[in-house]
Amino acid sequence: MSDEVLLTSRDGGVLTLTLNRPERKNAINADLWAALRENLTVAGNDPGVRAIVITGAGGDFCSGADLSGGVSAGHPLDRMRGVNEVALLLHELPVPSVAKVDGVAVGAGWNLALGCDLVVSTPGARFSQIFARRGLSLDFGGSWLLPKLVGLQQAKRLALLAEMIDAAEAQRLGLVTWVVEPEEIDAFVTDLGERLAAAPPVAIAQSKALLNEGADRTMRDALSSEARTQTINFATADAPAAFEAFKAKTDPVFTGEWAVR
Repeated sequence: MSDEVLLTSRDGGVLTLTLNRPERKNAINADLWAALRENLTVAGNDPGVRAIVITGAGGDFCSGADLSGGVSAGHPLDRMRGVNEVALLLHELPVPSVAKVDGVAVGAGWNLALGCDLVVSTPGARFSQIFARRGLSLDFGGSWLLPKLVGLQQAKRLALLAEMIDAAEAQRLGLVTWVVEPEEIDAFVTDLGERLAAAPPVAIAQSKALLNEGADRTMRDALSSEARTQTINFATADAPAAFEAFKAKTDPVFTGEWAVR
């Protein structure tokens, strides 16, 4: 196993980021926060990256922030600014992201998964907003994500009781997109990544942004944003390519290229 805290691999347009601290169930320390920040920044500015998969090494996704060393030096707000930067980078990525979850996903680790656009889990995965057990409140976007995904009452249940729930319950609540057997999850996520990478990149980026923004906007705001983003889509080669492929009964090849002459 590599000494690097974050492993990266690329297969076509799909970038996989693997949290690599299995001895700590991939708890996120300062080095791993920094590595996530750097790689998400680079990925968001690389037109060759069309989808991202985030997973964990050694049979666990992520046990949250690493508190084993006690409180580190510096003001807590300074540390939280770094954590928040990673959460925003993930949320605002212009490409779709997939969390591939096995083992534990708790605290900031669960919110790392929830910050992805899609979550694929094994039946044996376990989830907890564990903060209250540590004398802490929600972070890494949990206070924003949970009410939007499950409603206010269920969000309070998860946050205040800090229960550990299984994959079936997480899926019932809408916090896991698919539950896939361990022997099938690699192939499932590979296929999912390829499908996302083959989608029209500009249109996908616009739809993702619209959905993220729409949760806090009026219908009038949403319609205005939809008109703006469709105009952007019509300026690429992808919409005409899709129309021509439809007529020819073939599969379109999407490039995201600017097509205004």
